[in-house]
Amino acid sequence: MEKEGQQTTVKEQISYETTLFAEPILHYHGFTITNSLLTSTSAVIILVIIAVILRLKLKEVPGKLQNIFEVIIEGALGLCDQVTNNRKISVKVFPIAISVFFFILVNNWLGLVPIGGLGLLEKTENGLSFIPFLRGGTADINTTFALAIMAVISANIFGILSIGIWKTFNKYVNLKALGEIFTKIKKDKTVILVAPITFFVGLIEIIGEFAKVASLSFRLFGNVFAGEVLLASMASLVAYVIPIPFMFLEILVGVIQALVFSMLLVVYFTISSTDHDHEEHNEHNTHDEHEKINKESIIISKV
Repeated sequence: MEKEGQQTTVKEQISYETTLFAEPILHYHGFTITNSLLTSTSAVIILVIIAVILRLKLKEVPGKLQNIFEVIIEGALGLCDQVTNNRKISVKVFPIAISVFFFILVNNWLGLVPIGGLGLLEKTENGLSFIPFLRGGTADINTTFALAIMAVISANIFGILSIGIWKTFNKYVNLKALGEIFTKIKKDKTVILVAPITFFVGLIEIIGEFAKVASLSFRLFGNVFAGEVLLASMASLVAYVIPIPFMFLEILVGVIQALVFSMLLVVYFTISSTDHDHEEHNEHNTHDEHEKINKESIIISKV
């Protein structure tokens, strides 16, 4: 049996698996560029281009694009006011909050764009694996972790600028509470028990700051990554029609997750800029005024 001229054609199956980590698509002088990094960079470029276009076409009588963004910004600023209850704080926090919102939103949506299935084919032990050029930056834990660290550190810096470094420091290491043991012990013996508890509550606040980082990063990453897994699963089961409703669902989820992250950022900034000692002083004064009014009313009624 002649074997000359025979050729064996092997068709390797191309697979695509959603991984927890971002896949590298390019190496440049030892620096690895991943698909999530490419998506995040693309999101920044898109936002910069839109901002430049809006700035160049800014008019007293707004056009369609300017009108759309004005409505969005006015609505978002009003929503920010509902959280802060202070327009001065809202005006200061709003620029970073709206920037983070649009960055996360564009990242979430770019991760849903297939761009004709463009990507790389990488040979693995199980055959050929497809690596897309674009993957949602927020589906990478490194991106969400960086955003969370930025939000928490910025909130504390904003607190220092708003109420001072000493009051911000005392939120976490409450030396003032320990000092009250010596200043108030003659008038109030319970300060011996209350002051140490107040001090340790401040130390718990430090742990709370790390919990904020974990909460912000894993919430955003988990929801976006779960959406990618859902879409990949539906596409592998039924390639046409059926995945479309889930695609629209993920578009809505992208908006919701961007909004949740931005609102939590506003909440953290508001809490950091709040002077609790001033509030307690006002409450104490209000209580004293009420007592004074009650005493005066009793005296008047007796007279």
